[in-house]
Formats: sequence, C-alpha cells, structure tokens
Amino acid sequence: MNTYNSSEPANGLPPAEVRMNIPTVKPRVTYILMGICIVVYLLQMLSQLALGGDLPLAIGAKINSYILAGQIWRLVTPMFLHGSILHIAFNMYALYAIGLALEQQYGYARYLALFLLSGFAGNVASFLFSPNASVGSSTAIFGLLAAQGVFVWQNRRFFGDRAKSILINTVTIAGINLILGLTPGIDNWGHLGGLVGGVIFAALAGPLWGLQGTFPVFNLVDRRSNVQKWLGGLAVLVIFGGIVVLKFLKA
Repeated sequence: MNTYNSSEPANGLPPAEVRMNIPTVKPRVTYILMGICIVVYLLQMLSQLALGGDLPLAIGAKINSYILAGQIWRLVTPMFLHGSILHIAFNMYALYAIGLALEQQYGYARYLALFLLSGFAGNVASFLFSPNASVGSSTAIFGLLAAQGVFVWQNRRFFGDRAKSILINTVTIAGINLILGLTPGIDNWGHLGGLVGGVIFAALAGPLWGLQGTFPVFNLVDRRSNVQKWLGGLAVLVIFGGIVVLKFLKA
C-alpha cells in the first residue's frame, strides 16, 4: 500500500495535507515471466549446441501451416521464445520497465492474464495476417504498454497534471516501436494484435480507482468487480479465439 500526500489548496481554502493510500502489490510475476523466458532461451542455445538445431523454437514458434494442422499451442508458446540474444535482451528490458509498475496496480492474477491474453491476441493477429514464422514476448509487451495507457486514462483524475505527460509518453513509445516494426524481420501484426488485446482487457477489466474514507485520509480502492474482470478476459479470448475458428473454417 503506497501513500501519496497532497497539500494543494481547494476552493480558496488554505492548503491542507491529504493522504491517499494506493493499493499495490510487490512485483513477482514480472520476474517469474522474465525467468521463464531466460531459461527457455538457454534451452534454445543448449539445443543448438547439443543437437545442431533449435528444438524449442521448432516445437513452439508461430508457424501458420503447423497451426492449421492442429498445433494450437503455437498461438501461446511464441511469447516465451526468442530469436537472438539482442532480441531477448530488448524484450526483457521492456518487460521489466513496463511490467513492474503495472503489476503493482493490477495484482498477480490479473496481470498474468493481461500478459498471456495480449500475447495470444498478438499471435492470432500474426497468424491471420503474416505468413512468416515468428517468436518473441513483444506481442504481450505491447499489450502491457496499451494497458498502461488505458489505466492512466481511466484514472486520470487521480494523476492530475501528470496524466497528460504519461499518456503522451506511452503513445510516443508505442508509435516509435510500431514504426520500427515496419522494417523487415519484425512481426508488426503481432505487435498490433497485442496492442488491441491489451486495450480490450484493460478497458473492461483493468483497475478502476475510487475513493473511500474521510478527510484527511482516503483509500484508493479498485471498483472493478470480479465478474467484470472475468468478462474482460473472456472478451479477449472470445474475440481472438473466434478469429482463429473462422480462419480454420476458411482453410
């Protein structure tokens, strides 16, 4: 539980100190996800040394023909695989930079759901629009970035003047990365899908703060019900899962 103190004057009255307790959790899931990705990449390198080929990548990469043949897990597993040391280093830095703060507000289960569903949405979009094989956590990370923007927008009255600068920074980072994604070898469809999945989940299931308490001590509480959280996750799953079903029906 973080505390924010404010001494801003209100309605012409002298400044009064107000304390707001902000609900947070100590980040854990971000570190676990980073650990899984790093261990998987070490297995990829070990496989290349021992077998002469990248077995984890061969089993788990997003390869459209194999997905159409029934290997549905390839819509999830790519987010834990990476193509090079630079690829995983960049993604792990982004996950660390964006994920830690977001996890504190989302809580463990909802943050994990956001990561997995955003990654799934990104892989579905790539499956639908890109014929190329792809791997990487960036599908999920774009979902986290989108969720950060939605979180600040929906709770902007509690961020005050900082809301505008945070939102501009978030949009700028997303825009720059999408432009960089236009270069060959980068799966920008996966990024866009992750972004859309993150927006949907965050808009329907993300933290929605409200005030409880009496002056001068207030608690910020999440007004989002458990039913809303489940429905938000289900919405992403149904929308992007439905796209996969349609793709199979047309194949």
